[in-house]
Amino acid sequence: MNTIALSHGELAYIDRGRGAPLLLIHGFPLDHTMWNEQIEALAEHARVIAPDLRGFGRSPLGEVDPERGISMEQYADELAELLDAIGNSDPIVLVGFSMGGYIAWQFVRKHVDRLRALVQCDTRAAADTDEARAGRIKMAEHVAEWGSGRVAEMMGPKLFSARALETKPRLMAEVRRVVESTPPAAIAAAQRGMAARPDVTAMLPSIQVPSLVLVGAADAISPPAEMRAIAEAIPHAQFVEIPDAGHMTTMENPAAVNDAIRRFISGVVSR
Repeated sequence: MNTIALSHGELAYIDRGRGAPLLLIHGFPLDHTMWNEQIEALAEHARVIAPDLRGFGRSPLGEVDPERGISMEQYADELAELLDAIGNSDPIVLVGFSMGGYIAWQFVRKHVDRLRALVQCDTRAAADTDEARAGRIKMAEHVAEWGSGRVAEMMGPKLFSARALETKPRLMAEVRRVVESTPPAAIAAAQRGMAARPDVTAMLPSIQVPSLVLVGAADAISPPAEMRAIAEAIPHAQFVEIPDAGHMTTMENPAAVNDAIRRFISGVVSR
């Protein structure tokens, strides 16, 4: 894994393969390893760049306003800075998962000139409800005393389909290990940023880059009907429902995710 110095501190990232650049943005409170199956498969067809957002994985958190956390816009700006720092000036295919999708909307808003195409996985365009926002703030305020292990216990069952919970304990263990190793301060910073994120629903019809929307058929966090509505709002977007998967599509059914992204990239590059 590589590290590079940016204005806020160091960022760790994977850089594999050759061809059209593909930037993978992980979800909360995870790291680049949630893309392991995609990195290996897609690096045969593209240049895959998979960073650990700051505070997650091997990227240090650096200085953060404890009351405001890190906004989705800040994360997006840091990813644009990463692309500059590694010398990538080619337009990218941006792939965002869950919180990574929230960041991707802000990347579209601020850095659309750097985009070749957009892939949104198991995410949302709407802002939090008051109840959801209060839950995020509660976690941000108490995670230091709770510890990251409690966050893993709280979130784990929501991330996977009922079938995966019964038949794929290895996936649960992998996610739990990542979450438990995430610093509480990073969890708090991201939760505050997500709680404050704007509703981008009105922006969707203005997105002009080729777009693909993916969702697990059993996703309880980003329901398929909601994701389909996002695809219908984006002009000419493709929609793919991933079978046998909950929220963690990239881990539960990586073959289907890889196939959908691979076919999409092939179509975009051939244009």
